[in-house]
Amino acid sequence: MSQDSTDRIVEAVRAWIATAPPGAQVPSNRALMAEHSASPVTVHKAMQRLIAHGLVESRPGVGTFVRAVRAAVPVDYGWQTAALGSPQSRVSALSSTQRAAAPDAIGLHSGYPARELLPERMVRAAITRAARSDAAMTRSPVAGHPELQAWFASELAAHAPAGITAPTARDALVISGSQSGLSSIFRALVGPGEPLVIESPTYWGAILAAAQAGVVLVPVPTGPDGPDPDEVDRALVRTGARAFYAQPTFANPTGAQWPAEIGTAVLEVVRRRGAFLIEDDWAHDLAIDADPRPLAAFDDDGHVIYLRSLTKSVSPALRVAAVIARGPARERILTDRAAESMYVSGLLQAAALDVVTQPGWRSHLRGFRQQLRARRDLLVDGIRAHAPAAHLEVVPVGGLNLWLRLPDGTDVDALVRECETRGLIIVSGAEWFPAEASGPYVRLNYSGENPERFAEAAGILGSLL
Repeated sequence: MSQDSTDRIVEAVRAWIATAPPGAQVPSNRALMAEHSASPVTVHKAMQRLIAHGLVESRPGVGTFVRAVRAAVPVDYGWQTAALGSPQSRVSALSSTQRAAAPDAIGLHSGYPARELLPERMVRAAITRAARSDAAMTRSPVAGHPELQAWFASELAAHAPAGITAPTARDALVISGSQSGLSSIFRALVGPGEPLVIESPTYWGAILAAAQAGVVLVPVPTGPDGPDPDEVDRALVRTGARAFYAQPTFANPTGAQWPAEIGTAVLEVVRRRGAFLIEDDWAHDLAIDADPRPLAAFDDDGHVIYLRSLTKSVSPALRVAAVIARGPARERILTDRAAESMYVSGLLQAAALDVVTQPGWRSHLRGFRQQLRARRDLLVDGIRAHAPAAHLEVVPVGGLNLWLRLPDGTDVDALVRECETRGLIIVSGAEWFPAEASGPYVRLNYSGENPERFAEAAGILGSLL
């Protein structure tokens, strides 16, 4: 459709807004498409212009509404400049993965699975039962519910080979999501101004947590086969760092899994250097073509600090995770957690334990695996068919994301903006690099809503590239 069509829709909706009360719901994009014989892209552009002009506001999952009239005189917050001073970290607190998208947009930016992939009935039933239990009215122990501690420990112990002392319930600390766990680990074991070796690219939340803790990041490159253990060794020696943060299993953003020999070599490095490996096993339940191999299962002398979350596989509403650590390191992390949040809601812990101990939990994980494989393959096929210029370095064997290398010279920020004008929400790969990006990348989540539109999304990306 032409620019004139977009202008006509904007003017028509402006006229409608002029007579509508604040908070009134704007006709849906589908209704506007039918009324003006316009394409989805044309209508989306018109709505984006209205949003930019401050006339309407989008509420994801609900619709678009007329904005309430604001006071004509702007409020002056200039006094806060002196009161706040310079920020401790210049890293943005809000990742592009957390942004809201228009209801009719194709969202490949989120970091969470679509609702239909999660065990909704089990979660709802578990929350109801927890609300009727003593957990609704009692304080949880600071280290967590003993039965949930035992469950997390047993899950890791199941991977331990003969001869390794398996973790026990006491080694597990229940925390309110893995992000808070990263913050505590970095504060307790590394500290402000101290170096932390970290993979590049890696999880943006770890970069943010380290920045907020004042930790100095020391990047080492990683790829489809993980980092070079010799490079990790050199970084530890060169900087005097005593910790290495990594995702050996289904890494975010690449989806790669370290080969067994790389994991063994990295463990040998941290042992030789008297260092910690902070193992983020965020995608333990998101296996597709390979099973998880947590390195913490091969460690019984306290070198591995293990982090596992249930948020992605149970529900984003149940922010429950665990840190498994031994020795004085465990006590330092526990002290930090107690100082920050005192304890995790017993209600959430009871509900999470209920879900993962139900007979249907394993069935859910098997179905989850099949659905993730189908969605991954659908998006991979779409990219290969419609956006061949976007190079997929590795087909992920687990996790939620595709990591695409774009042609050299691509202006990724401009590409992201233009995709949005066409109804496709993606994010620049720059967020996943602790220093400068090594090239132009984007990350696409294949576990979100509307997989039937993956081919359309690939077509938009391909046409722009």
